[in-house]
Amino acid sequence: MLLKKNGFPEEDELVLCTVLDVYHHSVFVKLDEYDKKGLIHISEVSPGRIRNIRDYVVEGKKVVCKVLRVDKEKGHIDLSLRRVNESQKRNKSDEIKLEQKAEKIIESLAKEQKKEVNKLYYEIMDSISKKYSMLSAFFQDLIEKQISITEFKIEKSLASKLLKLVKEKIKPQEVEIKGTLSLQSYEADGVKIIKEALSKTEDAIKKNGSINYMGAGKYKIKVTAKEYKAAEKLLENAVEKGLKYIKEKKGIGEFSRD
Repeated sequence: MLLKKNGFPEEDELVLCTVLDVYHHSVFVKLDEYDKKGLIHISEVSPGRIRNIRDYVVEGKKVVCKVLRVDKEKGHIDLSLRRVNESQKRNKSDEIKLEQKAEKIIESLAKEQKKEVNKLYYEIMDSISKKYSMLSAFFQDLIEKQISITEFKIEKSLASKLLKLVKEKIKPQEVEIKGTLSLQSYEADGVKIIKEALSKTEDAIKKNGSINYMGAGKYKIKVTAKEYKAAEKLLENAVEKGLKYIKEKKGIGEFSRD
């Protein structure tokens, strides 16, 4: 990664690390974004008793850790692996992937302009640093919020070529949430009732999702939106309409989030 943050991370911050050395009671890692080293005590690797620490970490593995303590005078950074849940791991990994994708755009531009990649990267980061700490966030705002690149002190012809590449490579972000809808009806026209319940659910989703039959009266519902709150609201509204109808017709309906 080209991204290198100055100073030390904050306590409770999530950081991407590369495992350097694994010992019986501790793990030494490199904080990729800060170019510093940190330590994970065996008690912070995983909950419960650990018989073999190498069942959880090996040299070269990328891991997402939470910063527990920072001693700037001694340069010590204590980290935890077990205090990071799956959602946090996924979000941090997604953030890093977006940043790496943004850096690839700089690499393409540097090649086109016959410039040194690192030099061009820091030239652009210096121009946007007052508003952005990450290149990917800047690129997303260029696409989604359509901010003007002329607001930043980037050489005019370079800015034009950068914007063109960003528009080609970066697409608006979307989040996807899903769950399982179970519908049953023992009425004479039960099939028709279930179809109508699904129709009401599908109408509420509109073009922002899909419903697929899984078997045994279960249906997978997927909803996409730019933000989690919007996706949650859309899914909740759609499921509510389907369940309300099936229950009005003396059927049985349940929904569970994945």
